Amino acid sequence: MKTAIVFDCEFLCIQGSQSRFWCGAIDPDPVIAQIGAVRIGLEAGFPILETFKAYVTPVDRHDDKYALDPYFVNLTGITEEQIDQQGTSLQEALSGLENFSEGAGFWSWGKDELNMLAISCYIAGISPPIPASRFDNAVKLLLAAGMPVEDLARTPSNRLADYYDVDHPVLRGHDALDDALSVAYTLQHLLRCGKLQVSAFDR
Repeated sequence: MKTAIVFDCEFLCIQGSQSRFWCGAIDPDPVIAQIGAVRIGLEAGFPILETFKAYVTPVDRHDDKYALDPYFVNLTGITEEQIDQQGTSLQEALSGLENFSEGAGFWSWGKDELNMLAISCYIAGISPPIPASRFDNAVKLLLAAGMPVEDLARTPSNRLADYYDVDHPVLRGHDALDDALSVAYTLQHLLRCGKLQVSAFDR
């Protein structure tokens, strides 16, 4: 079955980081701490086939482990205990994601791959294992399905399924897998009702 991968990542921040473009004196580098991904079938009912979740031990430019800021913990629900118990190296997490994808294209609400690969791999000193050509912006898919541009600009990934009144399990905003599921449930709904064509996933 032809498939697509919807993914999301959570990256380090403290209060106000976004408004400072992560350039404040005490801002951490925006390296990832969590990856979530969903495999959606693009044939025969458009099923959600499988999910992937990985915690990444975030390290700085000197390979020292970052401590999680309370603001980040409250925002994402990711704790130091989860990182200590389940965290892997960036290389291992990305290898797992690549294996999970089985060669399918990756879609995120925006360009999460820039934090996941361009920034995080640079800080970690490793070569990105997945080329940029494998990624695209899921906003394009919603635009193709007729979502108004002004609504696209103000709807975050975790509110997308609710925007379309899609029935779904309870999802936690700013959890990488749950945010990816919000997008995947929406794409599934739009595919099933014919507002989105499978051809939109072709580059």
